[in-house]
Amino acid sequence: MKPETQKFIRKARESLKASQMLAAGEMYNFAGSRAYYTMFYIAEAFLWEQDMAFSSHAAVIAAFGRDIARRGLVPANFHRYLIDAQDKRTQGDYSIEDNAELSAEDVTKLIEQSQKFIEVAEEKLV
Repeated sequence: MKPETQKFIRKARESLKASQMLAAGEMYNFAGSRAYYTMFYIAEAFLWEQDMAFSSHAAVIAAFGRDIARRGLVPANFHRYLIDAQDKRTQGDYSIEDNAELSAEDVTKLIEQSQKFIEVAEEKLV
């Protein structure tokens, strides 16, 4: 494993811990954002191992789907998890509508999915 890949995985673990702490404090919008970043860092780790790096979130997500999930390096549904998590992050970070707040249920699901990302990375990359 490349040293940079290790750094992405470390950042993902820290982001997951932050997400869990924020959720415990009922700061669901911020917890959802950190759960998304947990998945995003793992996506970057997988891409980095394939000598791929991108400068935008959209490019990382597209390449993760095309070059990692579609090729079977991770479960295919992980691409959908990442897309949905980005949507939730955008909702939680930018929406000011009353009904746009992330719920405890939303965040619990995102945290569970982000944990799966770390587990697969530890299995396949470490």
